[in-house]
Amino acid sequence: MSETVLEVRNLNKVFGQGDTQVRALIDVSFSVKKGEFVLIVGSSGSGKSTLLNMIGLLDRPTSGEVYVDGTNTVKLSDNQISSFRNSKLGFIFQFSNLLVDLTVLENVLLPRNIQHSSQTAMTEAVNLLKAVGLESQMNKRANKISGGQAQRAAIARGLINKPTIVLADEPTGNLDSVTADTIVQLMKSMAKKLNQTFIIVTHDRHQFGEVDRVITIKDGRAFEGEDMPNKMEIAV
Repeated sequence: MSETVLEVRNLNKVFGQGDTQVRALIDVSFSVKKGEFVLIVGSSGSGKSTLLNMIGLLDRPTSGEVYVDGTNTVKLSDNQISSFRNSKLGFIFQFSNLLVDLTVLENVLLPRNIQHSSQTAMTEAVNLLKAVGLESQMNKRANKISGGQAQRAAIARGLINKPTIVLADEPTGNLDSVTADTIVQLMKSMAKKLNQTFIIVTHDRHQFGEVDRVITIKDGRAFEGEDMPNKMEIAV
């Protein structure tokens, strides 16, 4: 049986108090196995980005648990979270968030430099940039490459620490349709090549074609499968 790398158990997130209280996530439970390419879909305001923030340790849940590689991340201290997140999680955002004063190669190396120095880091970063088709761009400043190239670099940066999970929040949302399709195919290719788990939040389900699983968020609740009537809520 495949290794479970993520378990979300009875996750709740409440914003505000009293009359202004909003339940963004309601008893969300599901698990993800190593190497799965998973989409989290839902309409605007459904809670999908809030869920990604809980998994990515960018915010804490009101109640419930999030296990990454068997560690209950809810119990980690603020100091522990930073190190754990950098070593176990890779991130790809809608905007590449590259530092414009650094080269493409230097941007990819940033997470590794934060975590620890390594004699193999440079070689690994170069190999990743080759894998995403940026061999000829790696020594350019980040503000001298195209949006699609920047997102390729962001994928390489998200993979540099060999994370347990790569989390992507609308990674094609800032790209034209042709470039977006190229980025989708690249992520799928890297997932297969590296047996890398990807969890992707997107509003555009059809852009991603065939994937391992789809989790739909509706009104803060999680459902297995496409956004369609009468689907079953995910059980623990």
